[in-house]
Amino acid sequence: MASIRERARGALLGLAVGDALGAPAENLKPSQIRARWGRITGYVADEPAGTDDTEYAIFSGLLLARHGSTLTPAHVEAAWHEWIADRAEGPFRGAGFSERGTLQNLRRGLAAPISAQHRHAWSDGLAMRAAPFGVFAAGRPAEAARLAAIDGSVSHEGEGIYGGQAVAAGVAAAMAGAPPTAVVAAALAVVPDDSWTARSLRRAVTVAHRGERAVRSAVVIGGYPWTDLAPEAVALAFGAYAAADGDFRDAVLTAVNMGRDADTTAAVAGALAGATRGESEIPQEWAAAIGPVRGRCLPAMAGHHVLEVADLLTTTTTETTP
Repeated sequence: MASIRERARGALLGLAVGDALGAPAENLKPSQIRARWGRITGYVADEPAGTDDTEYAIFSGLLLARHGSTLTPAHVEAAWHEWIADRAEGPFRGAGFSERGTLQNLRRGLAAPISAQHRHAWSDGLAMRAAPFGVFAAGRPAEAARLAAIDGSVSHEGEGIYGGQAVAAGVAAAMAGAPPTAVVAAALAVVPDDSWTARSLRRAVTVAHRGERAVRSAVVIGGYPWTDLAPEAVALAFGAYAAADGDFRDAVLTAVNMGRDADTTAAVAGALAGATRGESEIPQEWAAAIGPVRGRCLPAMAGHHVLEVADLLTTTTTETTP
């Protein structure tokens, strides 16, 4: 059985690998993916690298390593100012719509939770950075969800928070060796039963045995222009993970080939499967491409590696566990 450290490294390396694999397919339809590459079975970019998903996950991981279970919205807000809002931005200029809205509000002097009141508070921007909370709170899904909501209070509301909580709780369960069915149950247990996130997640895993086309059809709203909708992206990720029964390669490639917000869905599926199976189950040729992040989105994160963050979080967990 994989150790906590191996699962932690699997979760965050899995996130980065999924992000890098999915980035070229972001915002594409499955038909467009097939026309361009056939079926994606590995990296299709010449220089594969993580996107804002990986850099924001490192951001949240470093923040959590600094404060642990004492994390407060004030800590999160201060970190947004220190590491993002009060610095020169990289070429991605703060990444997705939810991050842009948050930064605009913080720079106007607004504080949490008012800083999260923008048009994209429902995005998957919290879900993409939520895995570190599950790593830190291994075996404690409710605590992982609590901490993820604190992080999200600066940038998200409602379904955006629920999506992050589901991911954090699922990773926390997987970190303790839970099988995929129990990982899904842990995610559903921390979000309102009648939420859009819960309904989408249930639909996705119910049809997962029928494969990626069925998962996508059960979740995606045809014609809806935004692909970073948290209830959709989180459900696609869990659906891919369930369809693969936790197998890393299958989970990530299923997510990638469904398109939509493919870097985020594959990052989340990779975090879940990486926590389930451990670092050793990530194909070496995929893992080898992941280096320290470049800071293209968050210059303050440049030079940090996801494995460094995983080790920090497991050390913090050991030191703070009674």
